[in-house]
Amino acid sequence: MSKLRYIVGLTVLVLFTCPLSGQDHPSVFLTQKGVREIKQQLGKLPFLNRSFQQLQKEVDAEIRKGIQVPVPKDLAGGYSHEQHKRNFSTLQKAGVLYQLTNDIQYAVFIRGVLREYARLFPTLDRHPATRSYARGKFFWQCLNDANWLVYVSQAYDCIYNWLDPAEREQLNREFFRPYADFLSVETPQFFNRIHNHSTWGNAAVGMIGLVMNDEKLVQRALYGSGHKVPADMVRDNDGGLIQLPGQAKAGFLAQIDEAFSPDGYYTEGPYYQRYAMYPFLIFAQALQNKRPDLNIFSYREGVLLKAVYALLYQTNATGEFFPVNDAQKGMSFLSRELVTAVNIAYHFGEKDPSLLTVVEQQGRVPLNDTGLSTARALAAGKAVPFVRKSVELKDGASGAEGGIGILRSHSAENDLCVVMKYSKHGMGHGHFDKLSILMYHGETEVYQDYGSARWVNIEQKDGGGYLKENNTWAKQTIAHNTVSVDQRSQFDGDVRLADRHHPTRYLFDTSDMEIQVVSAVEPSAYPGMELHRTIAMISNDQFENPVILDLFRISSESAHKTYDLPFYFQGDVMKTSFSTELRLFESLGNDHGYQHLGIEAISRPEQDNVVFNWFHEDRFYTLTATADSTDQVIFGRTGKADPSFNLRRDPVLILRKNNRRDAVFVSATECHGRYSPVTEIASNAYGNIKKINILKNNDQYSIVQLDTKTGRSMIFAICNSDNGASVHHEVVIGNEVVEWDGPFTLIHRKPMN
Repeated sequence: MSKLRYIVGLTVLVLFTCPLSGQDHPSVFLTQKGVREIKQQLGKLPFLNRSFQQLQKEVDAEIRKGIQVPVPKDLAGGYSHEQHKRNFSTLQKAGVLYQLTNDIQYAVFIRGVLREYARLFPTLDRHPATRSYARGKFFWQCLNDANWLVYVSQAYDCIYNWLDPAEREQLNREFFRPYADFLSVETPQFFNRIHNHSTWGNAAVGMIGLVMNDEKLVQRALYGSGHKVPADMVRDNDGGLIQLPGQAKAGFLAQIDEAFSPDGYYTEGPYYQRYAMYPFLIFAQALQNKRPDLNIFSYREGVLLKAVYALLYQTNATGEFFPVNDAQKGMSFLSRELVTAVNIAYHFGEKDPSLLTVVEQQGRVPLNDTGLSTARALAAGKAVPFVRKSVELKDGASGAEGGIGILRSHSAENDLCVVMKYSKHGMGHGHFDKLSILMYHGETEVYQDYGSARWVNIEQKDGGGYLKENNTWAKQTIAHNTVSVDQRSQFDGDVRLADRHHPTRYLFDTSDMEIQVVSAVEPSAYPGMELHRTIAMISNDQFENPVILDLFRISSESAHKTYDLPFYFQGDVMKTSFSTELRLFESLGNDHGYQHLGIEAISRPEQDNVVFNWFHEDRFYTLTATADSTDQVIFGRTGKADPSFNLRRDPVLILRKNNRRDAVFVSATECHGRYSPVTEIASNAYGNIKKINILKNNDQYSIVQLDTKTGRSMIFAICNSDNGASVHHEVVIGNEVVEWDGPFTLIHRKPMN
């Protein structure tokens, strides 16, 4: 190590080990300055006042119930589990109220509850339920215990100076330090992972360490249990910390390094990113308050703040997160985690006025310095609209391991959104769904992702945890809008194998107002096979709303029995271009998710295009796809082999190609018309696409023509082998030459016969 680096590293090490003042409380969620200013502004700022009144109402109601600290017994959804959850939430809120009101009842309540937990803790072994790989003390898994400590640390910080010093020292010595040791040193398989569980564990140990001014715990949180502080820790040009190559990958900083891409995409997907953002940002806020010299929000070029935007971009028109990977549908930016995250991003970021619109929609603010900032700005009328835009979010620590491509229509009037997933697997919460898509029309799901098979915190459904159908159905490839080969899942359903591979981004281009394109290649999901999918959103006057063109190419070294491409549509079948043969009650297959799909009808295409028209939530939709006489079209519904009725009964249309080596699925989806149940009038109930022709498809080029019923045509051409922006292409089609520059083009012309 150079002499200069040694000196810099030693300086940082000294900064990390110097003790903090024991009187700087509160300082993790609230600051002393923030308390003073919020007291002055209560009653003056509408958002702040409304949030305060709601908080006080909730906490006062809980205090009236008395102190309840039951002996741990239940899984998620059971009484003891839910009461301990209610306790940590109430304690955090009571701590804030004590600081803002000086009403001693809140401090007395917190102290009383903590005494009960401190009395109970040494009597407990690990939780009696044995489901988790890391059983907790108060909860069935250490994850929930870490949740408890993250929240309770904030309450403890708020009454720290009020407590009798002798009792405070006893709590530190006999309860909080042993609890932190339990979560970290005694449970390293929980604490030293790159995973949302470990993020909560790192934040829990770090925050209680900051409250108690325990440097040892803070270091453990930052670098993992059993790891020494690196002597070669240095700062970047913005003064933030950076980790040098070769350092152990554990602890809070390693979580930031490994779990996020440079764009702020979180490898486990948006649902778990939402969950993990609370410990990431609340601990970062505490570090910024108590260790501003670390400049934590500049770490990795401010990736924690970028992550807030990444999450907001991964929402539909109503703010619900895209339900990719293990996700409960309906989770949205209204969650408490995102309320905290958006306010932190505004306060510690660049004071982006568009975030204020999100805060306004959330309807509440945290009662701390960050909430004060947004409440003041809202009262001053600084909010501007937050615009969800077309964006690519790269995956992987370096941003080179696939990603998520989001295409959105330019007009709010037709508000169409298509998401293509070509990210990493997502570890234990990942699904075998490379190159899958989902599609929204406003707040309406057109093609859905199933999400997870789980009823969160509903005790009747297997204790509120993941159901076995999450593995047998929701994670399997056929449960998603992507190709399954020979009725088997990608990577043969092997998580470890899937985690070692990722798709390759081919292109993402939204520079043209008329056509936006995302394209990616998956070379490893099936042996000896390459999958290449291209989605184009075309916006012009030929269609009422943008049309979605989908080219899914399969290049294989050998022939395969079946290629299945499902479309999990929502709504009611209106009309098809093919007749159907009913085959009720049969399962489509025996495993890899097929056992959960019941066949409703099956048919052979009667023309070289199949047309499927359906209706959902006052609008019509039409799918037009190329086909031949050897293909099959299957209508099915989820919920077979499901004796406990754990799965939804959702419809699906499957395009199947039989006994092929190479193959291509080409389809276009139109959103059009309306139907009013009041006037009972339908308008524009049929799509405008007359026919789709494949003019060329090989390893070098794919060229398709869309003929419309109004007598106009479009040709979409893409080079499959070279995505260079300046490459010139000339392709002979019949007696004509199609030429363009760049990887793709859209050409308007008369129909080509």
